[in-house]
Order: sequence, then C-alpha cells, then structure tokens
Amino acid sequence: MSEIVMLTEAAAFQIKDMMRENEEEGAYLRIGVKGGGCTGLSYGIGFEQEKQEDDHEFEQFGIRILVDKDSAPILKGTKIDYKQSMLGGGFTIDNPNAIASCGCGASFRTATHAGTPEEC
Repeated sequence: MSEIVMLTEAAAFQIKDMMRENEEEGAYLRIGVKGGGCTGLSYGIGFEQEKQEDDHEFEQFGIRILVDKDSAPILKGTKIDYKQSMLGGGFTIDNPNAIASCGCGASFRTATHAGTPEEC
C-alpha cells in the first residue's frame, strides 16, 4: 500500500523536535483513528517503540510512520501540517475522507465510518 498519510516538511520538523524533547528518537510515529469525540471518530498520534504485525509502515523525512490496518482506509490521503502563528503553533489534519467534523475540530466522521459520538 502506498503512503497513507503525508507529512509536510514543517510537520516533520516539529515531530523530530518533539521526539528529541521526549527522548523518543528512533521511535515510530503511530497515527490512527479511534471512536469518540463529538462527531464519532478522533485521531490518535503518538510515539511507539514496536511495530505490530498488521501495521502499515512507511517513512517520510526520516520519520518511521505506522498506521494500523483498520485506520488505513479512513486516513488514506490525509495530510498533516504544522502551522505557526502569533498565538503559537499547532498541527492541522486535512482528511479528504471526513464528511463532518465537530466545532472544536477534534473529531470527525466519514461516509462509511461514524464511530461513537460523545458529548463535547
């Protein structure tokens, strides 16, 4: 399978910086989807030391990325960027499969995956 998620150079730079700060250099970046949030699905992003048997693995900008098999179709084509502003910075996630998201931007749903909504 081709790369499921695309990191921008700005996102990769910030992720590498976070890896250094948290002493996670050499770890995998795991990107996934879980049920929850106002709209039904939410993103999960974190560092892991080990790959699971049915993970998709790929590399961008020197960052090893893992996506579990259930999250892969929901995330296909997703772009992760990092934007800096006068009030600070933050990651942005542009998922072309999301058909709705909540007002706070923390959760979403797709045409085929609704998840289990929770109150915001």
